[in-house]
Amino acid sequence: MADNKLFSDFAPQSTQEWIDKITKDLKGADFDRKLVWRTNEGFNVQPFYRLENMEDKAFMNTYPGDFPYVRGNKKDNNDWLVRQDIIVEDVKAANEKALDVLNKGIDSIGFVLNWKDLSKDELATLLDGIFLDCVEINFEKSHGSVELIKNLQAIATEKGIALDKLNGGVSIDILSGFSTVGNFCQSEESSFNYLKEAIEAAKALPNYKVVAVGGSLFNNSGSSIVEELGFSLAAGAEYLSKMIDAGLSVDEVAPKIRFNFATSSKYFMEIAKLRAGRMVWANIVKAFGASNEEVCKMNVHGETSEWNKTVYDPYVNMLRTQTESMSAVLGGLDSFTVKPFDSAFAESSVFSERIARNQQLLLKEESHLAKIADPAAGSYYIESLTESIADEAWKLFLTVEDKGGYLEAFKAGFVQSTIKATAQKRDFQIATRQENFLGTNQFPNFGEVLEALPESVLTPADKTAADAVCETLKPYRGAQAFEALRNKTDIYSKTNGRPKVMMFPIGNLNMRKARAQFACNFFACAGFDVEDHNGFKSVEEGVKFVTEKGAKIVVVCSSDDEYATIVPEVYEALKGKAVTVVAGAPACADELKAKGVENFINVKSNVLETLKQYQAELGI
Repeated sequence: MADNKLFSDFAPQSTQEWIDKITKDLKGADFDRKLVWRTNEGFNVQPFYRLENMEDKAFMNTYPGDFPYVRGNKKDNNDWLVRQDIIVEDVKAANEKALDVLNKGIDSIGFVLNWKDLSKDELATLLDGIFLDCVEINFEKSHGSVELIKNLQAIATEKGIALDKLNGGVSIDILSGFSTVGNFCQSEESSFNYLKEAIEAAKALPNYKVVAVGGSLFNNSGSSIVEELGFSLAAGAEYLSKMIDAGLSVDEVAPKIRFNFATSSKYFMEIAKLRAGRMVWANIVKAFGASNEEVCKMNVHGETSEWNKTVYDPYVNMLRTQTESMSAVLGGLDSFTVKPFDSAFAESSVFSERIARNQQLLLKEESHLAKIADPAAGSYYIESLTESIADEAWKLFLTVEDKGGYLEAFKAGFVQSTIKATAQKRDFQIATRQENFLGTNQFPNFGEVLEALPESVLTPADKTAADAVCETLKPYRGAQAFEALRNKTDIYSKTNGRPKVMMFPIGNLNMRKARAQFACNFFACAGFDVEDHNGFKSVEEGVKFVTEKGAKIVVVCSSDDEYATIVPEVYEALKGKAVTVVAGAPACADELKAKGVENFINVKSNVLETLKQYQAELGI
């Protein structure tokens, strides 16, 4: 470049100068309160980051494929395996489906056995026609994992396939099982002895994982990203400790561990989570005495989160899974499963499974996200998030270690209480629409009606055993409370008709339109029959109209100044005929309450609890 005059004309601006300019533009508003985001993960996110924020980050000087693997396990690409799970009810049917989807772009299969024992012949039928040296084969919810591993080796040997060419895993996750059931199948000792036996059985399969760390359980129970990562690291360390105590070396155990994470809608944080997870895990394994850095790599399988999926307006789930998939693969992982958009409430269809597969294939084959190692590298924001998540997850990990490790911390209730506190906070944010679920607690599809949903779809999954020794984790979806609310109206409406909520727009045009739109959206979340109007010229005209329509609830929409005179008239005219509601939080609220008006809705309302009260008042 011959002339850099263009850049020399602009003097560099310091961070303080930027802050001073922003503070001036805020016109007295507090910088931290207005622009600094306090996350559920326990740290603050600044409104902007600069090169100087990178100066103290040692991991910035590493390359992809180098310890501590913050930039990924691979040196020259970001490739991952596209996985689809298949429920095995009949081995021949499952085999046919596997062969079909393998021809449609899948290169990783997860056979979900649902605690079935497969004989060697049944396993051979299940794997018939599948090139075991070309496709990753995984088994979930297997009862006889040790026997399955031995049979898999035998089948591969009979086919002349080198055992080091077999990739995949048998997921044995003792700690997740304990966390959901509250006890061990037999005893703690026998459970970990079985895990040791499985690791030893898989020694001849260097690329086969045996130990699963179920981080997705924490995610789907409402945890924060830091809690999902911190507790997963603690569980991984617990497995290392137990197996080393049982006589195995860290070099034998660590490469057999696979972390299973769920990806939420927090796009940039999910990218940073995986980068931070690899970095912290590498240092943990190194501290256990790993003989080489290769052993310290974190193997990760990801899946789209179940926590944020919805039953109402379910096609929005496709948008959620797409952004989740993108953030997961940008963060770097070994394999990923996109759960079909309808999996939260129905048996997946051919259509929904095809969409789920193609979401990943588009990212890989058309967006080329598999080509560049650590594509997020150098982003001031993501690098800062990586450090913050790693720091907070490490603090949580140390807290768990101080309590005796994951198992002891769980028995003492620490893990459950920590996640429950976060989940309750998030539930409140959903109820008050600080956290939005498009189509459920915000902008619902007014005309959508569902048949009565099974109780299992609308309630947390409680698998607590009768002999549980502690409280358990109960995965649920954040939208369930709103879905139960709306489904209750749907059921009521079948025999009683759908309760009508009428807008009563009057006066100031801009204010009445804005408030009517807000109120329509508000009441539609409960499945009420919501109807707006262009505006009434008088109270008399409006009262006559809504009365003839048979409205059960009437929402007055106007300006604050006009409420003082309009609302009392409407309230008196509709007393005993309909519930009068005021849209907004007018200064004259106390004056209106003194005249008997009790119902107000505004942006600070607890939408869920308010709608429950209206349901009760209408006898739903």
